[in-house]
Amino acid sequence: MKIAILGYGVVGSGAYEVAQTTDNIEVKRVLYKRPIAELGDVVTTDYDDILQDKEIELVAECIGGLHPAYEYVSAALKSGKHVVTPNKNLVAAYWNELHALANEHGVEFRYTASAGGGIPWLFNLKRQSRIDEILSISGIVNGTCNYILDTMHNEPVDFAEILAKAQELGYAEKDPTADIGGFDTQRKCVISANLAFGASISEEDVPVFGIQNITASDIKYFNNHGYTCKLLMNAGQTESGAYAYVEPTLIGRGALESAVPANNNLISLTGNNIGTLSFYGQGAGKYPTGTSVIQDVLDVESGWNFSAKSKGCDIYIDNSLESHRYYVRENGSCKITEAISVAEAHNLAAESSDEHFFMAGIRE
Repeated sequence: MKIAILGYGVVGSGAYEVAQTTDNIEVKRVLYKRPIAELGDVVTTDYDDILQDKEIELVAECIGGLHPAYEYVSAALKSGKHVVTPNKNLVAAYWNELHALANEHGVEFRYTASAGGGIPWLFNLKRQSRIDEILSISGIVNGTCNYILDTMHNEPVDFAEILAKAQELGYAEKDPTADIGGFDTQRKCVISANLAFGASISEEDVPVFGIQNITASDIKYFNNHGYTCKLLMNAGQTESGAYAYVEPTLIGRGALESAVPANNNLISLTGNNIGTLSFYGQGAGKYPTGTSVIQDVLDVESGWNFSAKSKGCDIYIDNSLESHRYYVRENGSCKITEAISVAEAHNLAAESSDEHFFMAGIRE
């Protein structure tokens, strides 16, 4: 199969290098803003060179962001080319539209690297959902936040200090808002929940509370009471409806998530038949994500269909269905609440006048 890769940054170059190790894939074109000496005439700066090349059956979008990625992916699908992408921003924002375009033009739209990076999370979530009812999903899906929280639990450092170190190591972006604010996790929650439940929820349906206000004093309290704090995505469905949210969560020391070190991920599903399955590994990086991109290409080449199923009815998120206790710090005072709904807790956070407000759900 002849393919084109859009972008040659960390993920694009990783996908290109992994593709060179396979027998069934030829990277005919790489779209990039300037020539790349080692790639020679494989590089083009004109996307029409790719769209008009009938030999190119698949486009791997590795640019990131919403634009021009959306325009490029839409054009590829309309041209009858399969699309593979690790771009969580794009997949979460245009879930319905891009799936509809792929169905209309009889091509595949695949994105297993968009949540979990190199971990085969979405692949196995989709595989299990074929024969099982997925009851819930949860997990650590942001390596930056996990690195920060893990370090704060093990070293006497404050948040600003360890964030700066994460940026120095390349774990955090220059603007870390998407990571520490929980928005990266939110997008991965949207994609995972939609695939698990046959839904079409959006980012607006998933309330998020990040870790940017956590302090060394909070961590000391958690350590003293036998808790580990992790930023988790959570989603599930019950007889009464569905829930989905992102928040820091206090977990007992014996839980699997509590032991996840550094910038690693751990993501779990619970199925009606299979019980709980967990997937661990590197959630990001050049080769882990690049490998996942090329795995998608190979699956398309082999004819394995990945179309998201739909239940044929709308699934509405109602976070009043999920309740637990919370650790809350507001205006310098800390307390453990009684069990309150996720909706109530996130409303409390939104309405607080304390710019340093922090809360974390408690998993019992």
